[in-house]
Amino acid sequence: MKNLIVQFSRVFVGILFIISGLIKLNDPVGFSYKLAEYFGETVLNLPIFIPFSLAIALFIVIFETVLGFMLLVGFRSKFTVWSLLLMIVFFTFLTFYSAYFNKVTDCGCFGDALKLTPWQSFTKDVILLFFIVILFTHKNLIQPLFSTKTTSRLVIVSIVLCCFMGYWVLNHLPLKDFRAYKVGTNIMEAMKIPEDAPKSVVEMVFIYKVNGVDKEFREKDLMSIPDGATFVDRKDNVISEGYVPPIHDFTMEKDGSDYKEELLKEPKLMVFVTYDLMKSDEKGLQILEALNKKAQAKGYKVIGMTASIPDEIKSITKKYGYTFDFYFCDATTLKTIERANPSIIVLKNGTITQKVHYNDSSTLDL
Repeated sequence: MKNLIVQFSRVFVGILFIISGLIKLNDPVGFSYKLAEYFGETVLNLPIFIPFSLAIALFIVIFETVLGFMLLVGFRSKFTVWSLLLMIVFFTFLTFYSAYFNKVTDCGCFGDALKLTPWQSFTKDVILLFFIVILFTHKNLIQPLFSTKTTSRLVIVSIVLCCFMGYWVLNHLPLKDFRAYKVGTNIMEAMKIPEDAPKSVVEMVFIYKVNGVDKEFREKDLMSIPDGATFVDRKDNVISEGYVPPIHDFTMEKDGSDYKEELLKEPKLMVFVTYDLMKSDEKGLQILEALNKKAQAKGYKVIGMTASIPDEIKSITKKYGYTFDFYFCDATTLKTIERANPSIIVLKNGTITQKVHYNDSSTLDL
């Protein structure tokens, strides 16, 4: 019975680590954004690590995937189980911290494939911790499935394949797009809220200074505010979250006006997405004007989308001789749309028909 429980734990933990690792390895850039959020001043306050978020993300997801495989094949069980235990203890602390203090609303454990609330993430880690403790206390029951030489070769192959996958998706695009802006999505349709969709329930709380002390009053308590109290502030407590459409923060702003409804009606629209022009890859920026001319010759309207400030747009436009206009959109939204910086999106009447990394611009079908 004991051996059965250990082997079940081995398979359960191994498969879950592999799945979680591969999903994040499919999109390490997205996971690096999540790590940067954790490293921020409002969470762990470790901004020194933010510039290394992508490298750290790659190491974590490859290590996580390989550890899961090592557990399944029984490679160096002592090292494997110790590594699993240390990793899950760290992530359990992290998810508890995020949930309790409401710091990060999505841990990124399964990338964009499966969104978990902070408490769901913590619960998942506690369950994993339980099974890993079982493995830790019965390491002697974790035996290799094959000979030492064969097992070692399999682990080396898994490392090589993970590294290659990481290299590929960084220089192209995620193999599977789980985001709201995947090919086939009509942006305007994805922004609509159904008439019968649940609405958010929000409680308004008013803060008044009473005898030098800030006190909170709900709407039902407003009649009991004492004379002489002075209003300080108002805050909204979200009791229950209503329906949030898949796309809810998309804009195409220029000179203070939002042109998305007009632009998304274009039968042929090419968009160059670069969330930060100052951080964009120079190789990618150099090809945009040639693509612009080629697309315009085939009847496309071409624009850029960025969160950069006007002076930066002006500087880059002059440097590369751009003849297309840039429209503003929030950086977080642009990072969600595409992972390359820059990348190229083709739309037909608001529906995304093509998305490519700047390295794959030659594959565009115009």
